Amino acid sequence: MGLLMSKSSNVNRNRTRNTALSAMFIAIGIVLPFFTGQIPQVGNLLLPMHFPVFLCGLVCGWEYGITVGFVLPLLRSAIFGIPILYPNALTMAIELATYGFVSGFLYNRAKNQGIKTIYVSIISAMISGRITWGLAQLMFLGIKGNTFTWQMFAAGAFFNAIPGIILQLVLIPAVISVCKLAGITGQRMNTNIG
Repeated sequence: MGLLMSKSSNVNRNRTRNTALSAMFIAIGIVLPFFTGQIPQVGNLLLPMHFPVFLCGLVCGWEYGITVGFVLPLLRSAIFGIPILYPNALTMAIELATYGFVSGFLYNRAKNQGIKTIYVSIISAMISGRITWGLAQLMFLGIKGNTFTWQMFAAGAFFNAIPGIILQLVLIPAVISVCKLAGITGQRMNTNIG
């Protein structure tokens, strides 16, 4: 009986901790774009809202990462009008939710949560997220009768984002390493699907 209560207490403590951290990641995601001057062209280069979503997925798990990723661009759009809701914030919500899900799922399922696993998780998430962004753009722009070309996809998903991708590949593993040293992450979360 005591073991069951202790396990339940740990689950509740992890849930509370992850909820608080997720709220912090949302706050960071709301504030971080101000450092790019809220200029969409600079934001497209540095991808400031992506960082907290990746970190949330890696630190808190996929359940929290997918939620933070989906909510963040919609919340910023509602509060500040940037990104514009249709189609930008909607496609970003799908893209960032994919980042949070894939990074958190792969990282927290890995037996060894070392630097290699961090890179595999975030690179897989980057590729998956950009593909879902492209599909969402194709769908939303198709509804308006606009075309979404391969060149638009390549520019928006990869070429224009190279500085942000490099920053993510440098900073995210460093932040996760610091979080592990501080005891913020490193313990396995319950990440069962279903």
